[in-house]
Amino acid sequence: MNIITRLMRDGLSYFPHIDVLNIIEILIIAYIVYEIMTWITKTRAWTLLKGLLIILGFTIIAYILHFDVILWILGRIATIAVTALIIIFAPELRKALEQLGNKNLMKIFAFDNKAITDDVGESTIEELVNAAFTMSKPKTGALIVIERKDSLVNIEKTGILINGIVSSQLLINIFEHNTPLHDGAVLIRGNTIVSATCYLPLSENMRISKDLGTRHRAAIGISEVSDSITIVVSEETGRVSVALGGNLIKVNDSEELRKELSVLLEDTAEEKKSSLWSKLLKGRGNEKDK
Repeated sequence: MNIITRLMRDGLSYFPHIDVLNIIEILIIAYIVYEIMTWITKTRAWTLLKGLLIILGFTIIAYILHFDVILWILGRIATIAVTALIIIFAPELRKALEQLGNKNLMKIFAFDNKAITDDVGESTIEELVNAAFTMSKPKTGALIVIERKDSLVNIEKTGILINGIVSSQLLINIFEHNTPLHDGAVLIRGNTIVSATCYLPLSENMRISKDLGTRHRAAIGISEVSDSITIVVSEETGRVSVALGGNLIKVNDSEELRKELSVLLEDTAEEKKSSLWSKLLKGRGNEKDK
């Protein structure tokens, strides 16, 4: 029994001591790897990655079979290949940095009171639904971006300042044909139309149907780099769609759009109110009451 105990003790001594910090570090690395893999699968980088895996497999076979000349050539072009990959992946890397830049750290802790109180109300949702389906009948093209947690200040600066209360009449007038503000997107923050004629980044996703025009590609593009919700009204068909998380979802009727917006925006409001900073403030308030 003593021999078995000693062997078990000696065997365990080969493993390094793992503490809480090591576990946290492993979880962080796992999360980063997961995010990178998710990002790769959503872009054309996935196709390029499969090509790299084929080259890697060929290199392993060459190493096993001792193809020295091939290994020498691969070693010489490795540096050039790294530079070429950076150039090839430039659009995807730019998009990933845009996503990171749009993460508003202040809103995570809710230092700004506006982040807690300025939520989209039910009346605003009703106005958005009415505007979308009113414009769908005469096939008036529209692009309405609703800001959520990720800041869209950079998008706001590309347009013309409006700062008006959200109403279906105002939205319909903005997107009316031959009006100065109809071209581009409208940005909504809370219950306010912040700006119009905003420029949105176009999606470079090769899987998008060729039937979709620039307006729909712009809606998908902004949803790829932020958590925004974008309502699109097609100028060709009058169809109403919602872009979210890089996906475009067709909406059949006003009731369906109302439910989708209510659920999505309610989730955003709950996340804001349950922020860490809000909890800290609430805890301090309870201590004062005591």
